[in-house]
Amino acid sequence: MSTEILVPALPESIADATLVAWHKQPGESFKRDENLADLETDKVVLEVPAPADGVMGEQKFAVGATVTAGQVLAVINAGAAPAASAKAAAPVAAANALAKAAPAAAKAPASGTTAKLSPSARRLVEENKIDPASVAATGRDGRLTKADVAGFLDQKPAAAAPTAPAAAEPATAKPAPVPAGPRSGRAEQRVPMSRLRQRVAQRLVEAQSTQALLTSFNEVDLGAVQELRARYKDKFEKTLGVKLGFMSFFVKATIEALKKFPVVNASVDGGDIIYHEFYDIGVAVSTDRGLMVPIVRDADQKSFADIEKEITAYATRARAGQIAIEDITGGTFTITNGGVFGSLLSTPIVNAPQSAILGMHKIQDRPMVVNGKIEIRPMMYLAVTYDHRIIDGRDAVQFLVAIKDSLEDPGRMLLGL
Repeated sequence: MSTEILVPALPESIADATLVAWHKQPGESFKRDENLADLETDKVVLEVPAPADGVMGEQKFAVGATVTAGQVLAVINAGAAPAASAKAAAPVAAANALAKAAPAAAKAPASGTTAKLSPSARRLVEENKIDPASVAATGRDGRLTKADVAGFLDQKPAAAAPTAPAAAEPATAKPAPVPAGPRSGRAEQRVPMSRLRQRVAQRLVEAQSTQALLTSFNEVDLGAVQELRARYKDKFEKTLGVKLGFMSFFVKATIEALKKFPVVNASVDGGDIIYHEFYDIGVAVSTDRGLMVPIVRDADQKSFADIEKEITAYATRARAGQIAIEDITGGTFTITNGGVFGSLLSTPIVNAPQSAILGMHKIQDRPMVVNGKIEIRPMMYLAVTYDHRIIDGRDAVQFLVAIKDSLEDPGRMLLGL
C-alpha cells in the first residue's frame, strides 16, 4: 500500500513553486510530519511534511523542477522500499545529485531529530557533517534553528594542526610540476537566481519604473534615546522579557510623523489615492535567501515591548526560513536599517505599492555645535525615499523633521506632541 505526497496548497496569487531540496531519498524512512522537501516561491519557502510514517518511494520531480498545487511529488511506501520503486526513482535521484551545487554532505540521521530542523539549519548541519543531537535547540517546540547551528560552529575548537611526518623529505626532492592551463584565480561560476531573489529584483525595478522616486535626507542626534536606553534597558528586559532596542523608538517616531502627514502612509491605485487609517509598519530583514519585509500590524496600538518582541520573532523566523506569506503581505510604510551593516548613507527604494520608506544608518560620533559649543554627539543620517506623484517635497521634508524631533526628545512620543 502506498500514499502520495502532494504539493501543498500555495499562497494566494502564487501559481507555482520550485522544488529546492529533497530531505529524504528513495529507501529512507521517516516519521509523520517530518519535513520531506522544501518548495521555494517568489515570497517564502514552504516545507512539505510527511502525511504518514513510511519509506520514500518514487520521486516524481528532481530538484529545480517547477510544481503546482496538488501535483504528486513522490510516493510513500509502507515498510521496506521495493526494488522496483528504487529503480524507478533512479533518474530523479541522479538529477537531484547533479542539481546540488554544494559538496556532498553527510547523510541526515533517520531519527526524529531531523524533523525538528528548519530548512536552513538542515543545510548547515549536512554541509558541516554535524550530529543535530549535539546542538542545543532554542527554536519553537524544540526546533533547531540556523542560529543554533551557527553558534555551535563558532564554539567548536579549531582543528589541530597536522603533525610533522616521521621522516622529512630528502633535500633533493623536486617541487610538484605546475599544471599547464589558464592561470589560477580567474574561475567563474554561473548560479541561477532563487525565485525569491528574482521576485525582489522584479519589485525593485517595477518601483523605479512606475513611481517618481525622490530621496530627502536629514540627521538626528540620538543622545537622548541612548541615555533613555542606558537608564532603563536592564529593568526593561527584566520586567518585560525583551531587550530595548532602537527599532521600537523609530517605529513609534515614524507613526507619530505619519499621523501628522497621512499622505506618506497612503498608496496609489490607478487614478486614486488610498489613505490608510491604520499603521502596518514593515521592517526589512536581510536573510541568506534575500530581503524580506515582515509587517508589524496596528503598530500604533502596541507598546515598545510588543514591537521589540514582534520584530525579534519575525527576524528569527525569516532567517530560519519559517516566515509565512501572511507575515509579509500588506504594509503601509517600511523601515530599513542599513546601519547594521555599516552603511553611513543610502537611498532606499520604496516597497511598492507603498509610497515611502525610511532608511536608518550607522550611528557615528561627530562634532556638532550645541548651544554655541562644539560637542561630540551620536549622530545618524536619515533618508526618506518617496513617490513624488502624491507626496510633495514639503510633506516629505517635514515628515522627516517630525521623526527627528521625536527621537531627539522621546518624551514627545509619550505625550503625542
